[in-house]
Amino acid sequence: MIASLPMYDWPEVRPATDALWQVIARHLAANGFRGVPESLDRSGDPHAQWRSAELLLSQTCGYPLTHGLAGAVDLVATPCYRVRGAEGSDYCSLIVIAATSGRTGLADLRGSIAAFNTEDSMSGMLALKAVVAPLARQGRFFSRVIRSGAHLASMQAVADGRADVAAIDCVSHALAERHLPGLAKKLKVIAETPKVPGLPLITARGRSGPERTRLARALAEAFVDPGLAAVRDALFIAGLEFRPLAAYQRIPDLEAAADAAGYTSLA
Repeated sequence: MIASLPMYDWPEVRPATDALWQVIARHLAANGFRGVPESLDRSGDPHAQWRSAELLLSQTCGYPLTHGLAGAVDLVATPCYRVRGAEGSDYCSLIVIAATSGRTGLADLRGSIAAFNTEDSMSGMLALKAVVAPLARQGRFFSRVIRSGAHLASMQAVADGRADVAAIDCVSHALAERHLPGLAKKLKVIAETPKVPGLPLITARGRSGPERTRLARALAEAFVDPGLAAVRDALFIAGLEFRPLAAYQRIPDLEAAADAAGYTSLA
């Protein structure tokens, strides 16, 4: 079986991520799972892991859940985070520009250069697209966009002046404030994007009802385990919620609204 937690697995918090998995694995075993991985798999491509029939547990982004992975995985739960921009298991992105920039609002960004992490990112791509779509003219708003490959790289691009703006997942932004304060201080937040359900925990499609119930129970027990207090603080974890897949329809709805406004690409 495969277990991975790649979405917020920064080197600075990797020991905490490993400790979280150890507690989850213990509760999975206590709930009858056999062959639970002893450690997280960081060697493979997350996209391939998410599609594997051997996937026991991983975390993905809401956009793949509703798009590329639709029908290929099952939603298990959604973590809650204690950071600016999060509310329950909902989260948003923070629109950041250089701290020295004279821009003060979204309209000031017309004709600027935007950085985004990946094309299948809710927080880095669609969130930015959604907030500027109402301001677009003839389907355009930015003069140019650059693909950075990661939220941290997008933040660095804005700090270095290679880009003027980026939408940063609020948990990633909090991690930067705590672990990379020098970088965070080079940026300022000028807006928040609409909130959507946060990054989901998923398992392979096709598990039986009783097996999914035991998986959910193990996660619920692990996330309140008293031995994880320091780990929860390190990862900004505030809890766990179990939501229906329909809650994630907010993501395709945001995309549809941007498309209806004529803003069909992040440009």
